[in-house]
Amino acid sequence: MSAVGHKKGHITVPHIRGRKGGDPIVSLTAYSAPMASLLDPYVDLFIVGDSVGMVFYGMDSTLGVTLEMMIGHGAAVVRGSEKPCVVVDMPFGSYQESKSQAFRNAAKVMQSTGCDAVKLEGGMEMAGTIGFLTSRGIPVMGHVGLMPQSVNTLGGYRARGRGHAEAKKIVNDAQMIADAGAFSIVVEGVVEPLAKKITNAVTVPTIGIGASAECDGQVLVTEDMVGLFNDFTPSFVKRYADLGRLVERAAEAYGKDVRARRFPAVEHCFRVNNKNS
Repeated sequence: MSAVGHKKGHITVPHIRGRKGGDPIVSLTAYSAPMASLLDPYVDLFIVGDSVGMVFYGMDSTLGVTLEMMIGHGAAVVRGSEKPCVVVDMPFGSYQESKSQAFRNAAKVMQSTGCDAVKLEGGMEMAGTIGFLTSRGIPVMGHVGLMPQSVNTLGGYRARGRGHAEAKKIVNDAQMIADAGAFSIVVEGVVEPLAKKITNAVTVPTIGIGASAECDGQVLVTEDMVGLFNDFTPSFVKRYADLGRLVERAAEAYGKDVRARRFPAVEHCFRVNNKNS
């Protein structure tokens, strides 16, 4: 069952597109039903990112994420959410080969998850594919700048757009995929002046991550935002909580109680009812 039209107050793709230049779009990643349910009242847009490979599965990059993984996590987020628009990433290798491959896999994602749209990475080389998908009823969110699926080609996770030629190409990429029909564009890991220029150059909302407050919205990986990882925090992330430390302290206290036989206590055990024994 599709998320669109079946949940009261649900934010749709046209709603997101209509937010260009308006109130900033609040977006976070989500990979599970419980997390989606917790975040639901406070965000406009969930991106079920292929970052799940690194965050959830401990992979070194997003390249090992499969279509089946994205479908499983996308369906969970749709089940756990009510209000936000839900966008599911198309993983590496699921759309680059041909337009027909992209349509087949994107349709499968939407049919299997009930999500509102899919997201794919790429600029001018993906404009034709985006046009092909959107003309056939599949809403597409674009992604330019730092593109994790192209990290091997780009030479690592570095900020993009410092040089004139690279900056010009990224602006052109954003314009081409917007003209092709993308309803919004994630702008990742670019220098702030470039993010502003992209936002002003396209007619659809930009969603920044490691970009600029002048973008039409912002997204962060939720686990980064709430501090579930204590060993590394990207420089563009603001931590709003430190849940990692709380989990560590809870596990430490639990371990001590078990070893001292303080847990389970009487109140945590099932008792024999004398009347029925």
